Amino acid sequence: MPNAITLTVSQLNEYVKALFDSSELLGDIYIKGEISNFTNHYKSGHLYFSLKDNDSLLKCVMFRSSAQYLKFVPENGMKVIVRGNVSVFQRDGVYQLYASEIQPDGIGSLYLAFEQLKEKLSAMGLFDEDHKKPIPRFPQKIGIITADTGAAVADMKNIISRRYPLAEILIYPSLVQGPQAPDELCRGISYFNSRKNVDTIIIGRGGGSIEDLWAFNSEMLAYEIYNCDIPVISAVGHETDFTICDFVSDLRAPTPSAAAELAVPDISEVSNILLSYSGKMKHLAETRLSVCKNEFLRVSSNKMFKDPINYTEKLKSKVSSYSVLFNSLVKRQIDLKKSSLSEKASEISALSPLSVIKRGYSIVTDETGKTVSDTKKLSVGDTVNIRFGKGQAKAIINEINKGVK
Repeated sequence: MPNAITLTVSQLNEYVKALFDSSELLGDIYIKGEISNFTNHYKSGHLYFSLKDNDSLLKCVMFRSSAQYLKFVPENGMKVIVRGNVSVFQRDGVYQLYASEIQPDGIGSLYLAFEQLKEKLSAMGLFDEDHKKPIPRFPQKIGIITADTGAAVADMKNIISRRYPLAEILIYPSLVQGPQAPDELCRGISYFNSRKNVDTIIIGRGGGSIEDLWAFNSEMLAYEIYNCDIPVISAVGHETDFTICDFVSDLRAPTPSAAAELAVPDISEVSNILLSYSGKMKHLAETRLSVCKNEFLRVSSNKMFKDPINYTEKLKSKVSSYSVLFNSLVKRQIDLKKSSLSEKASEISALSPLSVIKRGYSIVTDETGKTVSDTKKLSVGDTVNIRFGKGQAKAIINEINKGVK
């Protein structure tokens, strides 16, 4: 093989890479397919995946410098259109697509990113109704976070001032679109929340495209609103526009003007309600006064108020007669009790051993004082005490006749 060229592996891979890199077609190409084997290398920020169709598979890589601008997170099974250049990874001799952009096939990347974030935050409970705070009915101060120029802020200020001039309006000027807008909107929420200087916060802007409203789809802003202690009304775009800010806020208004109407009551309606309450209170007071007046007339017609001296003398006379009657009844009861007590005392006295002794009987007790009622308890030589009706004596037992009953 005299004409054959012998190359090293590195030389061959370098030659093939040069062919790929010199191709105008492969230098900027769009490839459509389904993502598989997706890996997010979090430390480096690079994305590694494959594109496949029914018959083939193509290895792909997207470096951090391009991946950081993606509006959504690629997933396995997602159909996408990838823009990039095809080249050879010289070390392994493998050709692959170096991606610079990824677009969902059939759906916009911003819309897809919105749906992904919405699903994520919903699963984490940021949209739960039980976390939403009620909007104060009669706020003293309203905080508005929006651009300090334009129709939206002017409309809100005019409506609040007209509907409820008692409320003070505090404006926190902020960008409402562009890469710096989410940070400024977050700072607005943090400003009012840290100072607690307003009762309600309105955050929003006028209408626009999904790109114009994208600052209100910030995950960072969603957490700022969720953790805010002050009720937040979202007022972004038109009625048909929806943002993450709408879902996480305590109340969603279809427009900034509607937010102003929801934030404050109509002072004319409040005035009518107060007038109605005033009329009801007046009626209740008049009714109560009439009842008290009638009661007073009824009481004042009593004899005591017509002739108090005569009424008092009659009461004194009654009290005196009741006192005499009471004393008589008490004395009678005492006499009856005395008579009954004397009878009971006579009966008790008749049954007393002393009364028996006075009739000629005596009581014999041993030396311990116990009554001797049976000769079996005595022995010859025992000393006994004999108590008579008058006086007592000691005796010594000389003889015991146990046969006498």
